[in-house]
Amino acid sequence: MRYSQYFLNTVRETPADAEVVSHKLMIRAGMIKKVAAGIYNYLPFGLRSIRKVEQIVREEMNRAGAIE
Repeated sequence: MRYSQYFLNTVRETPADAEVVSHKLMIRAGMIKKVAAGIYNYLPFGLRSIRKVEQIVREEMNRAGAIE
């Protein structure tokens, strides 16, 4: 899939209800979307980032001999 066809919603303005810097950045980058109070959906870009972090942690744990 081309990047131009990728579902990516970015926001220019910082949401008023977002207080934490990382929360503001994830919403602006299109990684998460607020559904209701305290409920968020991971958008494709955010889910892909989470999967990459999981894979890195899994590789490092396996290298150290840990059990998942």
